[in-house]
Order: sequence, then C-alpha cells, then structure tokens
Amino acid sequence: MPHYDLVIVGTGSGNSILDPRFADWKTAIVEKGVFGGTCLNVGCIPTKMFVHTADLAATPSVSDRFGVEEELVAVRWREVRDRIFGRIDPIAAGGREYRIGHPDNANVTVYEGEGRFTGHKELTVTTAGGTETLSADRFVLAAGGRPVIPDVEGLDEVGYLTSDTVMRLDELPRHLLILGSGFIAAEFAHVFASFGVKVTVIARSGALLRYEDEEISRRFTELASRRYDVRLNRRTLRARRDGSGVTLELEGGETVTGDQLLVAAGRRPNSDLLGVAATGVSTLDSGHVEVDTHQQTSVEGIYALGDLSSPFELKHVANHEARVVQHNLLHPGEPIEADHRFVPHAVFSSPQVASVGLTEQQARQRGLEYVTATQDYAGIAFGWAMEDTSGFAKLLADPATGLLLGAHIIGPHAATVIQPLIQAMSFGLDAHTMARGQYWIHPALPELIENALLNLPVKGQR
Repeated sequence: MPHYDLVIVGTGSGNSILDPRFADWKTAIVEKGVFGGTCLNVGCIPTKMFVHTADLAATPSVSDRFGVEEELVAVRWREVRDRIFGRIDPIAAGGREYRIGHPDNANVTVYEGEGRFTGHKELTVTTAGGTETLSADRFVLAAGGRPVIPDVEGLDEVGYLTSDTVMRLDELPRHLLILGSGFIAAEFAHVFASFGVKVTVIARSGALLRYEDEEISRRFTELASRRYDVRLNRRTLRARRDGSGVTLELEGGETVTGDQLLVAAGRRPNSDLLGVAATGVSTLDSGHVEVDTHQQTSVEGIYALGDLSSPFELKHVANHEARVVQHNLLHPGEPIEADHRFVPHAVFSSPQVASVGLTEQQARQRGLEYVTATQDYAGIAFGWAMEDTSGFAKLLADPATGLLLGAHIIGPHAATVIQPLIQAMSFGLDAHTMARGQYWIHPALPELIENALLNLPVKGQR
C-alpha cells in the first residue's frame, strides 16, 4: 500500500493547493473525471460564455424601443458550442498534462479513477488498470458535487439532459422542457430562449429563484413569464417518451411535451460516492462534509472544501477555502479560519440577479431590527439610456449603525454593480459614509448604488 504525505481528491480548486512549497511532499492526486472540476468544464465558465452569446442573440428582440431595427438571422449552434469548448477543453487537458509530466510535479502521482474510502485514512482507487489502496497522513477532499435527479417515475428511461451534458448537444432542440426553478434553470432558459428555442419551465414552487429576496424573486418570475412558458406550482408525476419527444405528466392531469428535457433541480455533494463515513468523516443531513472554521473535518488531518462541504457551492468560495487549507497544511501550528460572512452570488440570466447578505425574509426570521430602501434603474440617467423599467436595487441596513445587512440587485450588470456593496460589508463601511465619502461617476450604473444608499433611513442620513 503506497503511503503519501498528502492525497488530494478532485482537481477543481483542490488542484490549486500545490505550489513550490509542496515540492518535497510525496503527493497523490485522484481524479475520476476531467481535470479542472465543475467550474471549468460544466459550470461557471462555459455557461457564462453561452450566456454572453445569448445576450448578443437577444439584442434584436429589444432594439426596436431604441429606434433600431435588427433581426436575428441564425444561431450557428455548433460553432457557438465548438468555440466555447475549443477554449475550455485544452485548458483541462493542459492541467492534466502539467500534473502528470512536468518536472515541477516529480513527487506527484496522478490516479485517474474513482476513489472511495475503505478504512481510516485509506482510499481505494479504481482505475482502468485495476484498484489500488492509498494511505496518507493528510487528505484534502475536494470532490465536488453532481446534479440532483428527482424521483419521477419513468425519468431514467426518457433520456434527460443535465447541466453536465446540455451544453454539448449536437443540435438545438425546437422545444426544451426545463424541470427546476433555481439558478441553473434560469440561466439555461435564457440561453436557449435567446437562441430561438421554445422553452417551458416546470417548477414545484410558486416562484422562480425562490431563495432570493422575495421582491427579487417576484420580479424575476414576472419577467421570465413574459419570455417563456413558466408553469408554477406543478408537481411532475411521471415522464415518458413519445416518438422523438419527452412528455411530462403533471399533477392535475396536465401534460407538456418537448424535444429535450433538461433536469435542473439542483446539485448534491459527492460525499456518498467517496464513502467518507469509512474514514470517520461526518456529514450533515444535506450530505455536505462537516468542517470546522479551519476547513478540517471531524478527522484530524483530513480537510474538505468546495461543493463537497460548502452549502454555498460557488467557485469563489471554493477558491477561498483552498487558500485556507493550503495555509493550514503548511502552517498547522498557526491555522487561519475561512471567512464566510459576506458571500455574494449572481444569476447570469436575463435580467441578471446578484445578492450578498441577508434577504428581507431572513432578517424577519431572525428578529433583527432593519430598514430597507430601493432604487430603480429607471431613476438614474444610465437607466434612461438603457430604457430599463424593471430593474432595481434593494438594500437592508441596521437603522442604528447604518451598516448594511444585505444587498440585492436585479437588472443589467447586477453581478458587477453589486461589488462596492460587498466591499462595504466586508470592511464595515456604513451607508452614509459610503454614499457621501466618495465620488460616483455620472452618469454611470454605480449611481444606482449611491441613490439606494441615500434612500436608507439610517443614522447620519439627511
């Protein structure tokens, strides 16, 4: 049984841990799929490349309001797809080649196969050449997650797509059914609708993006329902294939049929595939590996990070946690803690949504004293230029201190516009000081934030 100083399971953010300071460590890397993890291969990066292309394709649908006549002539889907993965696939391949063949990695052994714990600090890896059991003083578990497949009768037989496979289609469908109502569903609905595909979204809940602030979710649901067929409060009972199409039978006798079915019902951590209980690592009810503030599991010397352990399931969080784990591996006597106080996220749909901190419903549930303020895009000069009549920013703050509790934006470039608010929350800048303590370029989108801050009824405002 080969023994290592360190075994890293997963090559997403976990792969970034190794640098020249680990050159003398005997290390193993275990990867069951493609190097680079979810973000590079099936997540953040390719989806945003598709979203940007979709934004371009959608431009003619709104240009008339500006007195410009445009027409979408065609979407060359295979060219779109191949341009995107022609950029991404070589990066994944290059990451693999670097770890396997570069002199920098002379002490690194790569196992390409699925690892599963079979004893305390013992990982059995099944590769094309057989099985081998590895032991190590330290493990980093960064094995990510996978799509959730709901328990719907007949679903396994109809040939559904997930976020892992939908971007590699050979042809655009005529009619795409999307089962789900979260950010994956929202982003792909925008992409395919912009490319001329008829889209039907089937949601069990009464709103899309229901975990966002309630006003944001309500507005997004309203706007999405104007663009494509949205079926709310629909429970899917069974799926069947009718000729070349897929039919979903919904509660109440309703049916809907499309060429393809995208299952976008969320993601789950891969802790069960790793068999972490066999090495003594505990998990939460959600399946996430339980970690402390140092990213260490219940077993000393075993760390976890990213989608495997984090309920945020965001690449920027995984990268932060990887830096924490890296430090704590190198300096076990001086550990640092992960900072999850103000974790932002964005939904790259149309319109964009971005959020950080508490929603209003969370503030109510916690019994906090808070005040809110909103600012419409339509109320700032650049909003007039864009003719945006639906977007807005919403802020929550402590009325006594003026410190921000949450920020939520729906509208153009929301993921960019929210950044000053993340900074303010991270460094303890109150609303009045932030609004009046600096220049705001006029006319530019950040005036949305300036005005929203000034609208907050907090201490120091006048």
